Amino acid sequence: MTATTPGAIDADGLRARTRALLDAHPPATTDRTDFLRARFDAGLAWVHHPVGLGGLDAPRALQAVVDAELAAAGAPDNDPRRIGIGLGMAAPTLLAYGSDEVRHRFLKPLWVGEEVWCQLFSEPGAGSDLAALGTRAVRDGDHWVVDGQKVWTSSAHLARWAILVARTDPDAPKHRGITYFVCDMTDPGVEVRPLRQITGEAEFNEVFLTGVRIPDAHRLGEAGDGWRVAQTTLMNERVSIGGARVPREGGMIGKAAATWRERPELRTHELHRRLLDLWVDAEVARLTGERLRQQLVAGRPGPEGSATKLGFARLNQAISGLEVELLGDEGLLYGDWTMTRPELVDFTGRDAGYRYLRSKGNSIEGGTSEVLLNIVAERVLGLPSEPRNDKDVPWKDLAR
Repeated sequence: MTATTPGAIDADGLRARTRALLDAHPPATTDRTDFLRARFDAGLAWVHHPVGLGGLDAPRALQAVVDAELAAAGAPDNDPRRIGIGLGMAAPTLLAYGSDEVRHRFLKPLWVGEEVWCQLFSEPGAGSDLAALGTRAVRDGDHWVVDGQKVWTSSAHLARWAILVARTDPDAPKHRGITYFVCDMTDPGVEVRPLRQITGEAEFNEVFLTGVRIPDAHRLGEAGDGWRVAQTTLMNERVSIGGARVPREGGMIGKAAATWRERPELRTHELHRRLLDLWVDAEVARLTGERLRQQLVAGRPGPEGSATKLGFARLNQAISGLEVELLGDEGLLYGDWTMTRPELVDFTGRDAGYRYLRSKGNSIEGGTSEVLLNIVAERVLGLPSEPRNDKDVPWKDLAR
């Protein structure tokens, strides 16, 4: 089929397109990157995207049809765990707010995995209260000059590009003086320093920006409207962290259940009861995530993604704690304290000690649990907002 209007492409049409891609680029004999580029050009990367941007203007739900055909043929994927920030956070924001030039420049290499992305949001003085950020961007002709510091930046040591929020109007209230940019991580004013974590490795970084020049063409949204643009990123981030598709008994609960089955000598009645409770909670979270993904078919993610991310953090911490207790003395062992700068987080491929330590960060990254509780209370349950006395005060007059 060649029609590209919304709803014109059905499941059979997508299967035919996918098989044509496989015939023209057999996975067994085609270079992996070449295959992924061809898949993007065929509109089979994100079928719900516009034509020319990896999609066919098809319903989002039909992506599963393409994925199933490709998986059955042994086609390569784009290693989504390695490029999760680009796929889950940068891409939806670029699509929603980028110019045609920006979207055509960035979306294809982002999806193929040729360019890794990171997120320059949090700062030493603006973590949970992101709108208090102090990194400055000053207009200089057709560019913006950025100075400041960001922290807790995953993959900054690998990234080619970053999504960045900076303050462009200190006289405006903190939520209204922010602008959103795409930042070149190879600019000479960008310095990335590792942050060693409790796990021993440096998956996170702090980033110093000194006189970094960003073309105005790389601004997303209007100047001063960056907070609204950032909400698109943040809502997608929480869904990508807390709502990832996993099979039944997948993820952390699968590791704990496997230990229980394989090591009967470790079992106690109390641990059995706790494991059953957590298994049920994990299944509820999995089904909730599935329902959320179905809601996404109809549009952008809403505040419900904050609830799934909140549940993800709580579950991971509870399950990893149970696993350490179940293993007894073995649970106190830790495989490797070597300082490394990993490309991705691997919860299930590491030992129980790693899972226990790394899960502590789940209640901070992607929005602290305290902030997410407020979002759920106010935007999902409709409860009154907490009193705030800083929303209408110019940022420059706020106590810091």
